[in-house]
Amino acid sequence: MLHRLHKQQTIPTPLDEVWAYFATPHNLNEMTPPDMKFETLHGGDEKMFQGQLIEYRVSFMPLIKSRWLTEIAHVEEKSYFVDEQRIGPYRFWYHEHRFEAVETGTQITDQITYQLPFGILGDIVHAVWIKHTLNAIFDYRQKKVTELFGSN
Repeated sequence: MLHRLHKQQTIPTPLDEVWAYFATPHNLNEMTPPDMKFETLHGGDEKMFQGQLIEYRVSFMPLIKSRWLTEIAHVEEKSYFVDEQRIGPYRFWYHEHRFEAVETGTQITDQITYQLPFGILGDIVHAVWIKHTLNAIFDYRQKKVTELFGSN
């Protein structure tokens, strides 16, 4: 079953500055909860471009590390980009990041569509663990963005 997560926040920072930060994949390291031990291994130091492959290592549980390879599938400068999982823990992962200049700064929207492996078992794991974990990860990310750029 496909699942969706939607998060949105507005920050009092011009779009150009926000885009410059998010267009550097390596910055994802500081927006991920420390207990996940998130680490960019390859491809994250360059400014984002369509077709870019980025390899990460992440720990979803103590003592369990996973490699994750994503591709920047679409980019429209200062508007949006999409990362898609090529290798990793999900059966399907499509994450659209949208940025819009608004009167009070920049609105950031994350829309994630994902599916776990293992059919019904994956759906059960989603209900009891993954859904809450992903929400916590993106809540943490919003908190870090507020620390970096302020809040409205």
